[in-house]
Amino acid sequence: MLIRRSFKPILRKAELPDIRFHDLRHTCASLLLAAGENMKVVQELLGHSRFSTTADTYAHTLPDQHRRAAETMDRILNPRGSRVAHKAL
Repeated sequence: MLIRRSFKPILRKAELPDIRFHDLRHTCASLLLAAGENMKVVQELLGHSRFSTTADTYAHTLPDQHRRAAETMDRILNPRGSRVAHKAL
């Protein structure tokens, strides 16, 4: 009822694509993770009982995590600012 009476008319009025209400939840989680929010926090917000559910569903939203992890290790191992090229990343 909420979907037909409120959500869909709001989408039409705003000239937005016809999406499912559940897509908002997915978008919220994807944006939070892409912005660097902790996956455990996102899991709790979504109400997933298992961490693996969140990780399996949203792992694709973290494409630059390997690069950021390598940069973090570089800063830890080279505290004076010496940069090492990460060709594979």
